[in-house]
Amino acid sequence: MGMDIKQIQDLIKFVSKSGVNEVSIEEKDFKITIKTTQEHTYVTSAMPAAAPVAAPMAHQQAPVSLPNVPVIAGADESKYITIKSPMIGTFYRSSSPDKANFVNVGDEIEAGQVLCIVEAMKLFNEIESEVSGRIVKVLIDNSQPVEYDQPLFLVEPI
Repeated sequence: MGMDIKQIQDLIKFVSKSGVNEVSIEEKDFKITIKTTQEHTYVTSAMPAAAPVAAPMAHQQAPVSLPNVPVIAGADESKYITIKSPMIGTFYRSSSPDKANFVNVGDEIEAGQVLCIVEAMKLFNEIESEVSGRIVKVLIDNSQPVEYDQPLFLVEPI
């Protein structure tokens, strides 16, 4: 007897909260593996050939796609480091509107260098880089609200 989607979703929630890195359940006709990293929860599962799957895949085991499971970014971005907001607030690229941006795409940065400001409750917090590298992408527009842990910059380590 396989698991229904509700049981799978409950299991994913449980694994995410428990802090376990990986859970595998294998039954005679069903196998599911749930892996978590700090950022995402990945689910891979395999169903037997008898399960209803798309016609071209009918004789192979096909992964079941579940809603709300993040897709792993293309390999070209995997070498980049994402710098995230340490707090909820408003993102500013410079110390004041008439000053130059702290960093721009293509700039080389060093650990400890100020990249932006996140203003929270009238406190202006300078966000410093924890890594050295080159700015590949600025992911937030100036003066936009940001959430805790929201990606701000993509950095290529050098």
